[in-house]
Amino acid sequence: MKANDALGLPARRGDHLLPMSTGSMLARRAWLAGSAALVVGGAASVRAAAEPRSLVDDAAWIPSDDLIRDLPRFMQIAGVPGVAIAVVDHGKLAWSRSFGVKNIVTRDSVREDTLFEAASMTKPVFAYVVMRLADEKRIDLDKPLVAYRRPTNLGTDPNLERITARHVLEHSTGLPNWTSEPLVTSSAPGSTYTYSGEAFIWLQLVVEKIMGMGLGSVMQAKLFGPAGMSHSSFGWDEEIAKSAVFGHSEPPEGELKLPPQPTRELGNRLLPVASKWRKPIASWTYDDSVAAMRETDPKTPPSTHDLLVNSAGGLLMTASDYAKFMVLMMDRHDRANWEISEATRQAMLTPRIDVRGNDISRGLGWELEQSSAGKLFQHSGSNYGIFKTLGIGDARTGRAIVVFTNATNGNALAARIVRQATGIDRLKSLI
Repeated sequence: MKANDALGLPARRGDHLLPMSTGSMLARRAWLAGSAALVVGGAASVRAAAEPRSLVDDAAWIPSDDLIRDLPRFMQIAGVPGVAIAVVDHGKLAWSRSFGVKNIVTRDSVREDTLFEAASMTKPVFAYVVMRLADEKRIDLDKPLVAYRRPTNLGTDPNLERITARHVLEHSTGLPNWTSEPLVTSSAPGSTYTYSGEAFIWLQLVVEKIMGMGLGSVMQAKLFGPAGMSHSSFGWDEEIAKSAVFGHSEPPEGELKLPPQPTRELGNRLLPVASKWRKPIASWTYDDSVAAMRETDPKTPPSTHDLLVNSAGGLLMTASDYAKFMVLMMDRHDRANWEISEATRQAMLTPRIDVRGNDISRGLGWELEQSSAGKLFQHSGSNYGIFKTLGIGDARTGRAIVVFTNATNGNALAARIVRQATGIDRLKSLI
């Protein structure tokens, strides 16, 4: 289902939108501050004001009618033009809706099949496929990655010889998040929490070497196809360009013009190469991506962070498809032959590295939180500061909620939606 509710955004004059009034901007700042206050101290009042509506029972995480009615106003105040929400209940996709516009200038509506940048929520999806390869004995999670493939950007640090896939998935490699310098560690592998996109790219190289194909092809074969995730891709083409949202910055700039769109701009730049090679970007290997980037811009060294086919943050998909993925993490008796084993699923959801004491930790691919409602698995994402995403799940009850947005303040809006829909005070929202 979809809802293209009127957002009450500023009136448009010609090809540009009029800037918000000073009063509107002050209202936004007050609302964002109020959202934080609600998370800290307003649990009872928020729950009473917005009891979740349910298709099954009173504990479902489906947004209430009150929240849906207020959402366009929340979006306007936060400066978020487009939102997609999907809910899992009792281990099944139970509800999904879309709101607002993909592009505040053209005002094209967000639809059920509209694609968002999942950003760092890509990591658990990639981790799932790595764990499937581990089940198939194709990869040993505790074997040093250098035994599979040694990237050209490794430094001389001896710790690099010890990094394993398990270290990557639990974020304990000691590697930086992103860097243009040779890779070195800041701590011994396995010793402490160090969030790293660079580590995921290295593991991507290993997976491509093992499977003899590009990341997108591996993901399609091992997850997207079997799970029915038909609106998920690690690539770019004309259809994706039409379906994908544009990112928006903090108003008033975002209401006058769109900020740079790095993914879209790079994708459009690489499409002629894909056509010349007769090879879709979604099937490119890491080496294909680097070669294409050098061909289109010889003067600029390719950056791992900006790779389109990127295991750390390159997934383009719908909120409903992400919810279908979260279904795979739920407690249940029957699993398809292609899914990871029960022991492997539990390993992904078992705390391994403390992030903030015992309450927030890392499993394999997921962040884990011991909340007032029990243990949650979760992840958030931010690409270029203009795409913000959030997904929260409870494996025991079979519930999850996914919120994708296309604006800088999307994280605050997503946190408010999740809080009002679930009634759960998340510690993560305080840090």
